[in-house]
Amino acid sequence: MNENTATAFDVNGAIARLFVYPIKSCAGVELQESVLTETGLDLDRAWMVVDVDGVFVSQRVLPRMALIKPQLKTHEVVLRAPGMLALHLQIDRVEKATQVRVWDDVVSAFDMGDLAAQWFSDFLTTSPSDAGSTGRQKYRLVRFDPDYRRLSKMTWTRGVEAFNQFADGFPLLVVGTASLDGLNRRLDGQGHAAVKMERFRPNIVLSGVDEHDEDRIDGISIATDAGLVSLRPVKPCPRCPIPNIDPLTAAVSPEVGDTLQAYRQDARVGGAITFGMNAIVIDGIDSILKVGQAVTGNYRFN
Repeated sequence: MNENTATAFDVNGAIARLFVYPIKSCAGVELQESVLTETGLDLDRAWMVVDVDGVFVSQRVLPRMALIKPQLKTHEVVLRAPGMLALHLQIDRVEKATQVRVWDDVVSAFDMGDLAAQWFSDFLTTSPSDAGSTGRQKYRLVRFDPDYRRLSKMTWTRGVEAFNQFADGFPLLVVGTASLDGLNRRLDGQGHAAVKMERFRPNIVLSGVDEHDEDRIDGISIATDAGLVSLRPVKPCPRCPIPNIDPLTAAVSPEVGDTLQAYRQDARVGGAITFGMNAIVIDGIDSILKVGQAVTGNYRFN
């Protein structure tokens, strides 16, 4: 990028980190590059854990999910967790069709079978009395049906049809490193330890932008080998208790949420505490995003 090009934009940064979360609410996988699909980064939230009623579960009620660590290989996802043998999931293999609920949406999915169900039930069921009426298979793993079209809320996408899999509501989450630095300064001022970006579960982390610039960018352009990718930040990300969970230990403590409460209330979402921006794909499907690629954008003033 030459100097004249750089001065044409309000924001000039770069992709600092990329993450995908193959299984909703389990640990993320940091990548150097990833294919951008219409539902976000490839394999992001492609699988999800559900209870016996087919309703999704998350770290909000099961913090131990943070300890389940996926590893992406060519044809499989390998899952590891403390005290468990590795579980190998073939990327192109499912067992039977089903329907599951993620928030208010009932979507088509595929059950991943009894072995996966047993693995998750054994790890996530903390006591025999918690096993439920189905015995130890209290949880099941499902794969999103790629033929199902789950739309993001069009009241936020400005009428654009934006699809996602098992993400909470949008294909991508964008956070700037400066925003985390600002939080850590405030935590330090209160005598608390710094936290890492992994608590906030972004897909794209931006460097070289000011604190919370992601909140006010109208569009994000990323220079890839195949041309410009265009993303649109559409909704501030309201924060549940998950950032209070240490992703390394699954221990829960309130200082992150308490600190955000003091300065991150956002009128755009009814005063909820926000950190990061949900974004949709406008152009550039099938492009490869890479760490280090240049990012530009202009501020939104309405």
